[in-house]
Amino acid sequence: MDIAAYLAGTAREVEAFLDRVLPRGSRYPSPLAEAIRYSALDGGKRLRPSLALAAAGCLGADRVEAMPVAAALEMIHTYSLIHDDLPAMDDDTYRRGKLTSHKQFSEAVAILAGDALLTQAFQVLGEAEGIPLERRLRIIVEIAVACGPAGLIGGQMADLNAAGNEVDLPSLEYIHTHKTGAMIQASVRCGALAVGAGNRELKALTAYGRRIGLGFQIVDDILDIEGDPEETGKATGRDRRHLKATYPALFGLQSSRLRARELIEEAIEALADFGEEADLLRAMALFIEKRSH
Repeated sequence: MDIAAYLAGTAREVEAFLDRVLPRGSRYPSPLAEAIRYSALDGGKRLRPSLALAAAGCLGADRVEAMPVAAALEMIHTYSLIHDDLPAMDDDTYRRGKLTSHKQFSEAVAILAGDALLTQAFQVLGEAEGIPLERRLRIIVEIAVACGPAGLIGGQMADLNAAGNEVDLPSLEYIHTHKTGAMIQASVRCGALAVGAGNRELKALTAYGRRIGLGFQIVDDILDIEGDPEETGKATGRDRRHLKATYPALFGLQSSRLRARELIEEAIEALADFGEEADLLRAMALFIEKRSH
């Protein structure tokens, strides 16, 4: 399976949807709309929406049904990156190969652009009339939990608290499974929920999502050490400079690679009850392990 072609095709579909729903400058105070579109339409892997659409497709559904969910997930992910790059957080200059939002505009504009993306994401979900109301409400709650204090934001707080301090494995896994893993797991689950997944299917997809979420972050930690900035679109060595708690810092590169491989193998095993309809999800798990950006 050509996973690169799938991701590229999905990115085009998601960006086309985002281009239609994101604000344009004529109706909003300058430069708010410009800043929102600068970050949300600047490319990237679009991994989270791709996972949501693949999970929907795994259940035999038309991908279009889950597109509002996929787009909302990407909007929330983009908001998190804008805020993560701010001077009060990681203070990064480049993201996806170009200036971060606060460098291109200002800190205040970047904060507002992130706030706007997070808020509008829930509007997109609420207005997704192609998804039955009961499913929509469940998805909204699911994503709110995944990106709130019990998920992404809680993980970010734990990450900030851990910087410069010694951490044990449970603390490290808490950071990774919340800051990064919660939204990746929610992407898989919500893509499935959008098309009416049953409990048995959802359980298997949840196990898959949990493992690729943690595996993704471990690979991210590795790429921060040995990745090519031309491919990753951001400088390497950020975790070391900020004294971040990471798998390589705790266990070394080789053990980190082995742990990532174990998680990907477990993720694929979680899909054992699915047939070839889950091949795309299996291929995406392998892509997460082998990715270079």
